Amino acid sequence: MPKFSYPIPRTAEITPKAAFLNRRAVVAGLTAGLATGLAGWPTIGRAQPLPGFTSGPYSTDEDLTTKEVATGYCNFFEFGPAKDDPAQNAHMLQTDPWSIMIDGLVDRPGPIDMDDILRRFALEERIYRLRCVEAWSMVIPWIGFPLAELLAYAGVGSGARYVQFESFDDVSVMPQRARSLLDWPYTEALRLDEATHPLTLLAVGMYGDVMPNQNGAPIRLVVPWKYGFKSIKSIKRISLTASQPAPTWHVKSPREYGFYANVNPGVRHPRWHQATERRLHDGTRIRTEMFNGYGDLVADMYAGMDLEQHY
Repeated sequence: MPKFSYPIPRTAEITPKAAFLNRRAVVAGLTAGLATGLAGWPTIGRAQPLPGFTSGPYSTDEDLTTKEVATGYCNFFEFGPAKDDPAQNAHMLQTDPWSIMIDGLVDRPGPIDMDDILRRFALEERIYRLRCVEAWSMVIPWIGFPLAELLAYAGVGSGARYVQFESFDDVSVMPQRARSLLDWPYTEALRLDEATHPLTLLAVGMYGDVMPNQNGAPIRLVVPWKYGFKSIKSIKRISLTASQPAPTWHVKSPREYGFYANVNPGVRHPRWHQATERRLHDGTRIRTEMFNGYGDLVADMYAGMDLEQHY
């Protein structure tokens, strides 16, 4: 297989916090006034603004995908294989109350509920590129907090090397056609250094509102330098392990869904040509960049690895 060489993405492509703050100051100011104690927090699942989020670092200044497209064109196979199935069927998922079980090699195992999460962790908005392995992409303003903060709260135990995520497992709310698609519950995993990287986000909202069900309410993972299937939705369990887990899609089709799944235009995918991508909000086709344009921030984690073999 021939080697591919790509330039490191320009640092200017990532807008620093200070430069981006002014653009979102008005939005943040309008919502910050709602954060007046527990009474100000919305019930997860209601379409209303999230309180108290600020503009975070690492945001791109590219044009946003419209909210209508981002919430109407989704991969969430628990609710069906078609792109509009999640928007039609995800209302069946009850997201309040909701808790995440944290277990495995952690110092403080146990459940943490969404109210506690929203009390403990300051929310910020980050505009990230989202690249699907199917060769389409979006630009989405997520609202959340670094996964590293939750892991630090739980206490990473000695010997932990990987983080496994598990989605909700209530097959009673899945449409019949979805139940036989994959082995449920859906799982994903990251290496510990990937999970604790500052870019890795636990998102509870988007476009200034709480997370829509079809996009992974009430809380989902966002890992912007990896293909979108790594960003698991509706998380119910986070487990720290010593050995590498076997994520759902990787088990189903390892040639198409690699464990690392770093965006890499040089990998010869069996179904989707990865050198370019189609931006859904305007239909333009653009060149795909290594690590989805975040290479200057994440490439060091993979130094010495053959990124074609470790897809």
